[in-house]
Amino acid sequence: MKTNMKFVTRIFWKRVTVATAAAGLLSISSGCKSAEKEKEPVVNVQTTPAERAPISETVSAEAVVFPLEQATVAPKITSTVKHFLVQRGSRVKKGQLLAELENADLAAAAESSKGDFQQAEATYVTTVGAGLPQQLQKAELDAAAAKSAFEAQQRIYDSRKDLLQQGAIPRRDVEAAQVALAQARSQNEQAQRQLADLQRLGKEQLLKSAQGSRLSSEGKYLSAEALLSYSRIKSPIDGVVTDRPLYEGDLATANQPMLTVMNLSRLIAKTHIPQALAASLRVGNAAEFKLAGVDEPVKGVVTLVSPALDPGSTTIEVWVEARKPNPAMKPGMTVPVSMVSRTAKDAIVVPAEAVFKNDEGGYYVLLAGTDEKAHQKKVHVGIRTSDKAQVLSGINGGDSVITSGGYAVPDGTKIKIEKPGAEGKESADQGDGGDDKKDAKDDPADSQKDKKAGDAVKPAAKGKE
Repeated sequence: MKTNMKFVTRIFWKRVTVATAAAGLLSISSGCKSAEKEKEPVVNVQTTPAERAPISETVSAEAVVFPLEQATVAPKITSTVKHFLVQRGSRVKKGQLLAELENADLAAAAESSKGDFQQAEATYVTTVGAGLPQQLQKAELDAAAAKSAFEAQQRIYDSRKDLLQQGAIPRRDVEAAQVALAQARSQNEQAQRQLADLQRLGKEQLLKSAQGSRLSSEGKYLSAEALLSYSRIKSPIDGVVTDRPLYEGDLATANQPMLTVMNLSRLIAKTHIPQALAASLRVGNAAEFKLAGVDEPVKGVVTLVSPALDPGSTTIEVWVEARKPNPAMKPGMTVPVSMVSRTAKDAIVVPAEAVFKNDEGGYYVLLAGTDEKAHQKKVHVGIRTSDKAQVLSGINGGDSVITSGGYAVPDGTKIKIEKPGAEGKESADQGDGGDDKKDAKDDPADSQKDKKAGDAVKPAAKGKE
């Protein structure tokens, strides 16, 4: 009986020990959960409302500047440079004389041709005014005379024929009259035909002949004048002389550059854009150039999007014309140019740093909820620039979007909204705390006191547990 009592007592204390241990474990677990609950993370963020505003997508590239109008002036004849009337940098007008070549021989040939032309002109006037009427008058008189002679000879023949029948004259007189009549008839027919031809065709052909001689002489004269004009080098456009490789006395060779004139008031930049980027570019789209050392960008406009690909690079050539060229913008230089490809006038716009990409390849933004938590919202993104993004769907205008501190923050995380600039202030406060630690380290006595105070608190804390 005594042995059984001892056994029961031992079992009871074992159960008490297990219960106590379980209670301790439960207490520790509850304490850990409570500590974890108290340590729920809070993320400091900054927000901005999604706004409705216009946004434009741009295409950027490096472009080479060219003048829209440029002329490389070359002589059409080979001759010595007599003198130049302009220098490099001279501003010239269209048609202005730039240089002269030696042209004494050409001037003499032009004068000779001019004389021949004037002579042909006088002949043409004389033919039309006097020669042709005189010829017509002469032909009419000849025709009338031939007709009269024919009629007279016909009467003589008829008279002699009658006399022959009466036996008054010999037959040979009749035969002689018959021969004379035949000749008169032939002359009359020829005169009448000549008059008719002159009246019908001769007048026109005579005028053509005279006019042909005149035109031939005029052509030779104009040719000589043209050769003479080739010795006078004139500017084909308004602009500035940018190159003049020859000097007075040098031999100017035909079809070899002698002067270069550029119109610097209209400059374009040529660039080559990949097909995917050039697909949305249109003539008339706004653009701008950024020049080194110039604060304000130079405004421009797209004037050409090539309809064909460059076979060498499979890119598309695009021209952008500067609206008001800056003096710092010079032909031949390379400048960065940005062109507006598409624009949304009334779009929901958020800062670009507020848009994140998820694991599925889509996009989302974090909204600051009224429950002081961050909420992920899937969005569809349209136009994107370096600092802004268009949201097509997923949020509304005015929603509070987290712009700073939201990277990799899970959905439902507790947040604390800071004003812009608070982050810098917090860093400054942390810096002050670091200085305090440094001061404590520098004073060993204070450090030792703090250590003793900590040792004195530990037993109390342990007892509290």
